Amino acid sequence: MTQAVRGVVLGIDVGTGSARAGVFDLVGRRLGSTSREIRLWHPEPDFAEQSSDDIWNAVVQAVRAALAAAGPGLQVVGIGFDATCSLVALDADGKPVSVSPTGDDAQNVIVWMDHRAIPQADRVNATGHPVLSYVGGRISPEMETPKLLWLKENRPDAWRRAAHFFDLPDFLTWRATGDASRSLCSTVCKWTYLGHEGRWDEDYFRKVGLGDLVEEGFARIGTAVRPIASPVGQGLSARAAAEFGLPPGTPVGTSIIDAHAGGVGVIGAALAYGPMADGPIDFGRRLALIGGTSSCHMAVSAEPRFVPGVWGPYFAAMVPGLWLNEGGQSATGALIDHIIRSHARGAEAEAEAARTGRTVYDLLNERLDALAAVTAFPAALTRDLHVLPDFHGNRSPRADATLRGMVSGLRLSDGLDDLALLYLATIQAVAYGTRHIVETLNVKGYAIDTVLVCGGGTKNPVFLREHADATGCRVVLPEEPEAVLLGSAILGAVAGGAYGSVTEAMGAMTRAGRAIEPAGGAERAFHDAKYAVFHRMHADQLAYRSLMAGP
Repeated sequence: MTQAVRGVVLGIDVGTGSARAGVFDLVGRRLGSTSREIRLWHPEPDFAEQSSDDIWNAVVQAVRAALAAAGPGLQVVGIGFDATCSLVALDADGKPVSVSPTGDDAQNVIVWMDHRAIPQADRVNATGHPVLSYVGGRISPEMETPKLLWLKENRPDAWRRAAHFFDLPDFLTWRATGDASRSLCSTVCKWTYLGHEGRWDEDYFRKVGLGDLVEEGFARIGTAVRPIASPVGQGLSARAAAEFGLPPGTPVGTSIIDAHAGGVGVIGAALAYGPMADGPIDFGRRLALIGGTSSCHMAVSAEPRFVPGVWGPYFAAMVPGLWLNEGGQSATGALIDHIIRSHARGAEAEAEAARTGRTVYDLLNERLDALAAVTAFPAALTRDLHVLPDFHGNRSPRADATLRGMVSGLRLSDGLDDLALLYLATIQAVAYGTRHIVETLNVKGYAIDTVLVCGGGTKNPVFLREHADATGCRVVLPEEPEAVLLGSAILGAVAGGAYGSVTEAMGAMTRAGRAIEPAGGAERAFHDAKYAVFHRMHADQLAYRSLMAGP
């Protein structure tokens, strides 16, 4: 008896440390997924680089393994890609062009987290150009035009050689199809494309020192900009199809940034409980939090909302027809890992966790549970220990990449319990950063009381509990934990014709799971007090700078 062929979609996600692929059926159930690591270089402080060839090879391996894990009898009807908003440089033949001070062409990607372009970003912001009102009033060194300006000024040979500058999600669709169109998501969010007007602003590029891109007709950064999930070219090229083991022409959807894929995977899920059950979705009360190396905070509205220090408003960059405001924290998972690994007992804790088959987070969470036995509630363990989490600057809402982290309350001891307490204080600090973003958005017309979360950090119960209690918001997990992959797969489902729109596919393929309600009473008062310390530490840092500016 012949086995019936079953239609599925393929989501491909490239994060900071790995490429992942997931196979989903057409109602959003994951059938198989896998990941492959990608390499990261740090040639100088605040520099972060990758290789587009290495990334693509990892994608190919992940896709083949995910398809094998999903089993036989499946037909891929569409493919979606998401990735970090990193800058890729290629020559006219599609070969890598070095962006590195090393000159090595293999290092042809400036990673999103790279802060080499802070001086260029400062000069761009000094122009006060009207385009900046669509990036929260200040452009970030994580965005692409400051990085392009750095490359032009510091690597003029590479600037001349480069025939294509891609955002990484758009590089992936180009590599898969041969079509050089760009995504409305990446160009609007990271390149200053005015999506609501369908144009690049020529005056902006001339004023910031990138006028040669104007004279070239923007050929190197994109002349065809398409809505997310729209079909790219003629689908998979023969070359990419052979690499994936799929038929040529398999539909590929226009790409999306990785955090935005997470937003697609969670923000439209129906809630079966609470005041929003069984009614129309009120996006004004929802925030999508995508946690990983960094965190992104996504909110959408029917009209543009200009929020100082919060990126956007971006038209149709995540949910078609709606404006996106994007808050974020430059280091969250990376910060928590840094705190653990740089501590005197960090290596010991990681070794013990590995020996017992646990993660280091599990081990530290267990220590916190034991220590909390003599406190009114676990958060109270850090009453005298406070962290300002801006170790890699502040993305939102202070929009200041020069800010630095602070710790208050250290003792002359370095045991495992000290590490556990510092770990908890760091998670709380990250949660207060989210609260600051939520409050800033709510002042400008949102009424956020529900945070829908996905990503690596959101698998940690302490992270979830402290975010609910610190923000005062209900925290909702998705039924599908790999919501970023699912969001990417949704693009493939639309491109392949399984659904007529992204919103229709979101409704059919995403579902909410467990919810964590915020604590009240003494716990709420405790977090209010620590949140006041969070703000005071920032004010103190600025005061220290002022004092040191004199000598």
